[in-house]
Amino acid sequence: MKKQISFPSIEQFRNIIANINRQYSFVGLDDTGEAIYDYNRPKPVLRFVGTIKIHGTNFGVCFNDTDGIWAQSRESIITPDNDNAGAAFFMETNKAVFMDLFNSVKEKYNIDTANNTISIYAEWAGKGIQKGVGINNLPKSMFIIGLKISPFIMDSETPAYWLDSSFLKSPENNIFNIEDYKTYTIDIDFNAPQLSQNKILEMTLEVEEECPVAKAFGYCGIGEGLVVSHRNANGTVLRFKSKGLKHAGASKVKTLKHVDDEKINKIIDVVNEVCTHPRLEQMLDKTFDTLNGGKLDIKRLGEFIKNVLADITKEESDIIAESGLIPKDINSKVSEVSRNFYFTKANEEVGLK
Repeated sequence: MKKQISFPSIEQFRNIIANINRQYSFVGLDDTGEAIYDYNRPKPVLRFVGTIKIHGTNFGVCFNDTDGIWAQSRESIITPDNDNAGAAFFMETNKAVFMDLFNSVKEKYNIDTANNTISIYAEWAGKGIQKGVGINNLPKSMFIIGLKISPFIMDSETPAYWLDSSFLKSPENNIFNIEDYKTYTIDIDFNAPQLSQNKILEMTLEVEEECPVAKAFGYCGIGEGLVVSHRNANGTVLRFKSKGLKHAGASKVKTLKHVDDEKINKIIDVVNEVCTHPRLEQMLDKTFDTLNGGKLDIKRLGEFIKNVLADITKEESDIIAESGLIPKDINSKVSEVSRNFYFTKANEEVGLK
């Protein structure tokens, strides 16, 4: 039976940061099964590639030996009688072309389609599908953005996984590959991810000013933004989107904001200077009376952080001022360092180091 295998929602940059923090800070489970995190553990530096975000509608084509070939939108299986902007009709009239694409995947990656479904994902874009961007000048076309293999029986041992899809295309049939157009590369240090934000914004604004895909076809017009991705060795993919504002008209979209790199570096330097181990130990004792056998309590974490902030403001105002900052500028970073210190101590308290 044909099964909907949806393309996942593309997250915001902040969601990726949070996911990385949880993944790399996870230590294990305590005796009650609760997750234990050590937020002082180093985070990775990962290379991401930005591709042009096509302003269209999501279009997937799937195949396995049992069910044959079918088309889908992001939400449901579609047919020429129950279509999505003509995408299913396009697949039906180009079945032989799509079978060539599926066969090339099977051959390249040795995929057994008796036990796996191959899903080719794309944006279906062009005249009449969306408005206000350069790509709307094109006839309706398919721009491939991903390739996924889904075992019939999925579990922790045999999960679905993503593969390189850059070789999939049939330009003579209006099936293009997004990786054939301009791409952007950025190394993101998740120990200080905010320092990558300006570069991401710069890349997004370049695409918004003139869509490289539309330009490749001889048209001028704005672009929507970028999809920025990192594929892990295990076949999982981290993706986030970065949009401009021009294509949205009166609607609202979430965009990255420009940040002051120099100020961020000053904040990091000041916090490293004033958020010392002895100070944190002292405030831990003040909050939980640890020198007299007091135990840490997650319910009082906010109180501990408040004590650290107050002590720094009282004792280190000169250092903060000399850096051209005010206490409010460093509060978030001090809170982060204090929180990490608390969880490290909590882990030590239960025997995890």
